[in-house]
Amino acid sequence: MKQIAVIGGGTMGNGIVHVFAQNGYQVSLIDVKPEIIEKALATITKNLDRQITKGVIGEEQKAATLSNIKTYTNIADGVENADLVVEAATENLEIKLNIFRQLDSFAKPGCILASNTSSISITKIGSVTNRPEKVIGMHFMNPVPVMKLVEIIGGYKTDKETLETITTLTKAIGKVPAVTQDYPGFISNRVLIPMINEAILSLEEGVAGVEEIDTIMKLGMAHPMGPLQLADFIGLDVCLAILHVLHDGFKNPKYAPSNLLVNMVTAGDLGVKSGRGFYDYSHGTKDLVVSPKFSR
Repeated sequence: MKQIAVIGGGTMGNGIVHVFAQNGYQVSLIDVKPEIIEKALATITKNLDRQITKGVIGEEQKAATLSNIKTYTNIADGVENADLVVEAATENLEIKLNIFRQLDSFAKPGCILASNTSSISITKIGSVTNRPEKVIGMHFMNPVPVMKLVEIIGGYKTDKETLETITTLTKAIGKVPAVTQDYPGFISNRVLIPMINEAILSLEEGVAGVEEIDTIMKLGMAHPMGPLQLADFIGLDVCLAILHVLHDGFKNPKYAPSNLLVNMVTAGDLGVKSGRGFYDYSHGTKDLVVSPKFSR
């Protein structure tokens, strides 16, 4: 494994590129939008500068990391020499299936195709390729350069060699692999997202306010971030999409999304990315301010 390609230059994609490039791999950053690529490179540079400030790396390591990255707007050109492709596109089934059909056509026969999906079936993704044994899940955590965990998911036809290769590679880039089976939400989001949904239901039913719910979970359960703040950080639209995957996959009403979450996403209050969710992020400071919608 020397050549890595990453599809998508968003929050997760640029973080994955950063980590592989910093660990000496040649990385192709692929996105159809040049402005996303430009923003991704700026984010990577900013995060490298932050590492320098903290004494984690030096200027030479920053320069070496950036020199390991090449950018492409065309999938075929970006993946032709790749040993591994990591897809980090939007959490949308049809978008991912379309990407994997293309990857199967353009990537060399021995190339492993991985998805950074946080909930969608790896078996389903692999089924649209002619190499399902080489399709696997690599679910990185956000922010990728900081978080150690990579949830590794084998599909129904993922072979043992692919699983072992990706587990070894995950350790080589300084991450901790945790292998799960291919069920909706895997482990991370099967446990996390229903907790977030329950917090939203508690707010919807008037059991407690935004600050009270988050404070109880932070101070009482030692969570670094309360569930409502975390939902804002993840993106309420993403939380809703994962709940739909869980609900559709298990056919269990306990995974039904709260009406409040549905309404917030419909209204465009998506959390940090939109400037407002359960908290208001429009004031330009790091202070945590409850959204006027939920302030008492």
